[in-house]
Amino acid sequence: MHYSETKIVKAFQLYTKLARDGAADKDAVQEYKADEEIRGLLDSFGREVDCVIILTSEQMFLVPRTKLSPFHVNNDWIKRNYLRSGATNGDIYLLYFSTLVLFGSFYDTYQSQEPTRQFIRIEEWVHFIQERIDQLKVHDEDEMQELEKEFSYNWRLIIEKWDDMDDIKETAKKQTGNTISRFSFIDTVKRFLMDQDLIQDIGNNEVILTEKAKTVIQRFYMEVEYNRGILEFIYGFEGSEDDAIHQ
Repeated sequence: MHYSETKIVKAFQLYTKLARDGAADKDAVQEYKADEEIRGLLDSFGREVDCVIILTSEQMFLVPRTKLSPFHVNNDWIKRNYLRSGATNGDIYLLYFSTLVLFGSFYDTYQSQEPTRQFIRIEEWVHFIQERIDQLKVHDEDEMQELEKEFSYNWRLIIEKWDDMDDIKETAKKQTGNTISRFSFIDTVKRFLMDQDLIQDIGNNEVILTEKAKTVIQRFYMEVEYNRGILEFIYGFEGSEDDAIHQ
């Protein structure tokens, strides 16, 4: 398709804003929807950097599709900016796992179109993680090895990291330098997700999903093509829309 110079420049201006800020405003959303040529160009620019364009009613986002994208947030960056000194890949795995548990807790059926909960309390989030950890422990060693190959998650290390965090220590008079509680870890995960504009703190130890998060969850986490069945495994359901996530 032949594009005019005006359309190419406009599309590149939108891409530049997305690349710089990660998001564009409502005017950009309307332009993207209304102009097929600009939409095609912008989608093409996104594919070149292994990203997809996602929309809410108010914003447009540039989201990495794979780890190969230059816009992908890598593990070292997360360790450096959010995790304690000496953090390992196990801490990263637990951060990702905690995020998946949180996302899934807002939906009561697989492939739900909309969240069925408005907010989650931090205490509930910690409880849901413990439930999923207990569920993982049901699998024996051989099963764990197979599941780790299937999902590319180190489930045993996730369990070990979570079990090593002891909230009783939070009230102790003396703590070792590497002591961390489950609540303080989840507070770190919360801060990371807030900075990524995926959740919002509404006070009273409660968080909600942002419109960006809802769109990302629908586009990626609810699609088997992308998530490799990760939510079905974590929540132990079959994938039917009649099966409840929370058992």
